[in-house]
Amino acid sequence: MGEFLALGMTHYPMLAGTDEHMAGLLRWTLNDPDIPSEHKDPENWPELMRQEWGDDGGDAAAVQHRAALVDNLSRVRQALDDFEPDLVVVWGDDQYENFREEVVPPFCVLAYGDLEVPAFEVMNERGSPNQWGKPEDFKITMRGAPGESKALADALIADGFDMAYSYKKRDGAHFPHAILNTQLFLDYENAGATMDYRFIPMTVNCYGQHAIARKGGLARFAEIEDEVLDPAGPTPARCFQVGQAVARAFKDRDLRVAFVASSSWSHAFLADKLWHIRPDTDADRKMYDALLKDDFETMRNYTSDEVVEAGQHEILNWFCMLGAVQELGLSREWSDLVVTDVFNSNKAFAVYQ
Repeated sequence: MGEFLALGMTHYPMLAGTDEHMAGLLRWTLNDPDIPSEHKDPENWPELMRQEWGDDGGDAAAVQHRAALVDNLSRVRQALDDFEPDLVVVWGDDQYENFREEVVPPFCVLAYGDLEVPAFEVMNERGSPNQWGKPEDFKITMRGAPGESKALADALIADGFDMAYSYKKRDGAHFPHAILNTQLFLDYENAGATMDYRFIPMTVNCYGQHAIARKGGLARFAEIEDEVLDPAGPTPARCFQVGQAVARAFKDRDLRVAFVASSSWSHAFLADKLWHIRPDTDADRKMYDALLKDDFETMRNYTSDEVVEAGQHEILNWFCMLGAVQELGLSREWSDLVVTDVFNSNKAFAVYQ
């Protein structure tokens, strides 16, 4: 029989940059000429947002935000080290990186071998030096498990899931930062360079109708006024089902397997109703309350429209992990929700044993 651990964490890209760039996404948003001026005026912002923004554009609050995230990441890493997994299955979104116009699979097992991956491509493109002072071309080695990955894809197909798989990253593509930053942040003190666990990444098309339409990222309101939306991503219910099936694939195997959900929750740049200025904290608190109560039905019955309206696209990664939790009957040992208005997204963390 297998032994299992489930973890939830953030892969917030700006954590890899310096404190001065932590609020960069909000600064970029406030320059959008099509956002009404009253929404850009700090006098009209919620109290938390005014406090975080302060008189320095969020620089001082970034220090506190980083400290909270790093502390929680260290707790997740400690649980992983204590468990000593044979394999780490990571659910993370592909944000217009490996998968583009040619094909966008709802789910895909990346059956890769060991890869040398540039660690700071996202930060380099945004003009931010990395937090560790490493060279821009610094790379980390991500250990793969191609045989186990193929076996997982085969098991999922046998279980009734038409699972996509990939043996090779697209030439010239960024490696999905949701997976990369999982290693980078779990090995935060060493910038990801010393982690030696074998990963089975499974990408999730979290961005769905915005995967190609917004190229998985930031967009000005003028650009989205007449956008042509893509087909929807997988539903929350389907993500739960996939997570359950992945758990079943390992249930009777003599392996120690850790399941990791890698994402923040509501993203400001995806919350159109809030003018891309702050995340939908009310929606995140509703989901976090369900998590605290082990209320899987509320999360499973959440609709794709509700996910998109709240800018919670990436929470689908968590629904996959929670499907595994439900299938295996794991218990929540610890969790936290780090709430912010200035730093783009609310960040959830959890350990299930």
